Parts: sequence; C-alpha cells; structure tokens
Amino acid sequence: MKILVVEDEPNVVSFIQRGLSEGGHTVSVALDGETAWNMLQIELPDVIVLDIMLPVLNGVQLSKKIRAAGLPVPIIMLTALGTSENIVVGLESGADDYMVKPFKVSELLARITAVTRRAQGNISPGKTLSVGDLSMDTWGKSVERAGEKVNLTATEYNLLECLIRSKGRVLSRAEILELVWDINHEMDTNVVDVYIRYLRKKIDKPGNPKLIHTIVGMGYVLREENS
Repeated sequence: MKILVVEDEPNVVSFIQRGLSEGGHTVSVALDGETAWNMLQIELPDVIVLDIMLPVLNGVQLSKKIRAAGLPVPIIMLTALGTSENIVVGLESGADDYMVKPFKVSELLARITAVTRRAQGNISPGKTLSVGDLSMDTWGKSVERAGEKVNLTATEYNLLECLIRSKGRVLSRAEILELVWDINHEMDTNVVDVYIRYLRKKIDKPGNPKLIHTIVGMGYVLREENS
C-alpha cells in the first residue's frame, strides 16, 4: 500500500516511516502541506497520514483542500492534543480518523487497515437500501433523495449506511462510533453529533420529510416521520 506521511518533526517521520515500511507499505514523506499538495497532483496514495501542525499549509487547510478537490483518499489526522475540540476540527476538515501523539505503530497500522477497508466499501455485498424516498446503492456507493443525487464523504456515507441498515432501531452514540469508525478507541461521542449534523444538511433539506431523528438521552434513528 502507498502511504503519504505529512509531518515536519524528523523523529516522528523516522518512527512512522520505519514502522510502516516494516509493515510492508511504501512510504513517501512531505515536510509541509504545500509539498504534500504538489505530490498529490502527481500521484494519489492509498492513505494520507497527516499532522495538524505543519508549516506553509497546515493539516486542517490541506485536508479541506483535498476534499474540496474531490480526492477520495482516506486521511488519518495526527494531533498532539486529544481534546474533543481538536478532534472535531480535524474531522470537520475531511479527515476519516485521528490519532493522538504519542501512539504505537501497531495502532497506526490497524487504523490504516480500517480506513482503507471502509473506503473500499468492504462492509457488505452490493444492493439497494431504502427508507422512504432515500435510496442507497451499496454497489455503486451512491445515494439519492427524491431522485436527486446526494454527494457524501466516505465517513458520511458509512454513517448513513450504518443508520439505514438499522432503520427503525435507535443507535446510541457509542454503538455508532464502533460501527462507523470501526476501531473501539476513545473518540469523543461529540464526533457522532458533528457527522449527524453534516448528514442532516444533505439528507433532511428543507422541504424533505425528516428521516434522521434524535432520541433524547438515547441516540439516533433513521425512519420516516410517521413510522
């Protein structure tokens, strides 16, 4: 697997590069966000491991730029601060997962496997799922609402698939974290609320019957309003 590591701390770069190479991956390195962006114009890696604090173009800015360009590559954000605010900022920029420094290479390898599996859509066999006028083609990885295409990021898509496969059943935030983010790590459940807001903006637009419902004190459920 080809992995681009965007990190400006030499010791961290050496640690990650050595660990990933020993894991059988091909590693490229960029020491700042602008260099990384230029490298992405030449070749798209399978995964980007991206530090937040970078010179020239920081990790959040680069992640937003990658997503604005429609590049589907999974991004694992690295942060020295594990507060929910920093985590949410990283994920809001388009990252698929995050890791707090310091971390073990074995954990990073596991996260890489998880985000690539989700991106490749190995969750389930292909078929069409639906709730009301919302439909999801799990083979073509496309979503439509009332006949109009809905553009989702990889994480938004996986969250929606989690909800639609559990339609009518209330899922707690902890359940959603485990199902969507795949690894049972201590991610703040505020992250779920952030991505539910993203989905609502795209799925439950004004004029559309509400499908994503909050069950106070319990979690979220996808169902038609009269269900």
